[in-house]
Amino acid sequence: MTGLENYWALLARVDEICRRTSEAFSTHITCHAGCDACCRHLSIFSVEAAALRNALKELPPEQAELVRSKAREAREDSPCPLLHDGLCLLYQARPIICRTHGLPLLLLREGEKTVDFCPENFQGLPSIPGSAVLDLERLNMMLATINALYLQSFPGPERLTIAQALLAD
Repeated sequence: MTGLENYWALLARVDEICRRTSEAFSTHITCHAGCDACCRHLSIFSVEAAALRNALKELPPEQAELVRSKAREAREDSPCPLLHDGLCLLYQARPIICRTHGLPLLLLREGEKTVDFCPENFQGLPSIPGSAVLDLERLNMMLATINALYLQSFPGPERLTIAQALLAD
């Protein structure tokens, strides 16, 4: 038991929503391999860090060392340490924020609900249906709850940077 079962269940749900939206709006989504301007060095929940570490253990030794080397060089304002030649080195284990980035997200900004997405996406559409919009507040609440449950079994910091996650033992 890894303690990640709840997280993986949430990932499956998020990935399904993202897949449906990406398929339904494929001609209006420009995100693609090599499109990495949004790939910044972020902080993530401990449960997401554990998932990244699990994925790192599955890499061949030379790839794992490349990831660790990039993590050691990472700075707070730098690109994501998982980014290499425009691609994510642990794409299959990327955090939820990376999975949803660029897609329509309902969020609270200055007390007002608004929908945000990559400005390169959804151009020419008069509106985006609610079924294609992820409620970021609800998603973050579920992720925070899963993280709190994870920390009960695996104590540690609530959040850490991607580099810290990759360099932790």
